[in-house]
Amino acid sequence: MSGEAPVKSILELSAFDPIAKADPHARLKPLREQCPVWRDESSKTWVLSRYADVRGVVNDRTMLRSGEHAEVGSFSRFLLDESRLHEPPGERQSILTMDDPDHARIRTPLAKAFYARVAKSRAKIDKIVSDVLDSVADKAEFDLIGEVAIPIPIITIARILGVDDQRLGEFRDWSEGVILGLNPVRTPDETAHMERSQVAMTDYFTELMAARRVRGEDDLVSDMVQLQAEGAPLNDIEVRTNLLALLVGGNLTTTDLIGNGVRLFLLNPDQKAKLVADPSLVPQAVEEILRYEGPVDITGRVMPEDRAIGGCPMKQSHSVMLSLRGGNRDPAVFERPDEFDITRKGTPHLSFGGGAHICIGAPLARMEAASFFSTFFQRFPTLRIAETGEPQWRALPFFRGLERFIVAV
Repeated sequence: MSGEAPVKSILELSAFDPIAKADPHARLKPLREQCPVWRDESSKTWVLSRYADVRGVVNDRTMLRSGEHAEVGSFSRFLLDESRLHEPPGERQSILTMDDPDHARIRTPLAKAFYARVAKSRAKIDKIVSDVLDSVADKAEFDLIGEVAIPIPIITIARILGVDDQRLGEFRDWSEGVILGLNPVRTPDETAHMERSQVAMTDYFTELMAARRVRGEDDLVSDMVQLQAEGAPLNDIEVRTNLLALLVGGNLTTTDLIGNGVRLFLLNPDQKAKLVADPSLVPQAVEEILRYEGPVDITGRVMPEDRAIGGCPMKQSHSVMLSLRGGNRDPAVFERPDEFDITRKGTPHLSFGGGAHICIGAPLARMEAASFFSTFFQRFPTLRIAETGEPQWRALPFFRGLERFIVAV
């Protein structure tokens, strides 16, 4: 699209940029208004920020996902581990960045087993939420992120997978270490923690799968090895890789969904009052948190052929970055887009993407958040923000969440 963009690089749309870190929409709103289909030549990447364009691309099953199809020097290619391209797709990447036929081959049995587990996990999640809230109930102040929002999703996925309760402490440490792989500006100590955790987690899943082949239990790992025994076309590396991806993708984003949501309610007491007065609003409230302050900024695709998107001609192998956050505040779709309103109905948000690559963890994230917000403000009716000054947003590019959040009872 013609005209000079109000940003010079896609990095200005990430937490690397101080303005975007403080308020992503300070960058996204002028970009969407002035240059909604924009080519960043420095990263050889198109950026789409209008709802209709983003929705159209994520739902287009002809678009490619893996960076191996992207032009050299593009953002999508930068994220690719070129040294592993000789390996089978299912053994070097998860379904998050995989294309068909391997994507469908692996995702189909994984989703079947995972969704069945999630569907019968509500009572288990309610108990986890209650136990975690009990652990801070007697404190005058606590860090909502470290003491509440991080433990809930980690314990939840551990129980679904079948992790021994006696090893939950190790599992949490490994989980937090593996997530450091998303941070490109890790310290040496953080990198060492990440590498130790990756090895430990891989070894643990290998041991757990072997144990479940001898004796199955009521958990997802047992489900997966049973599907393998019944002929599902999945090898052990593919199962481990995607169980790890569920862990990484689900823990961080659900932590941020909880943390961002609590902050929004404390900043908007009228909305908190509505939620407390009418608990039936919880599902709508979760969707509005996801729209207004979702955990994930972007997703990506690669052009499979020459074609125009949003009126702009694009070439085969061009990298396309889709601003989920920008689309979620598009005034052409959402009335009063910059207001947090838990009674909002109508057009669905973009925060889980769409199409073949719609977030596999979405049902679990929704269930955890619904369980949490159904009880949290009843348990802590006088909760307030204890810190003064600017919120401490995590400096993780293309994710949105608080580093810590001190609240007082």
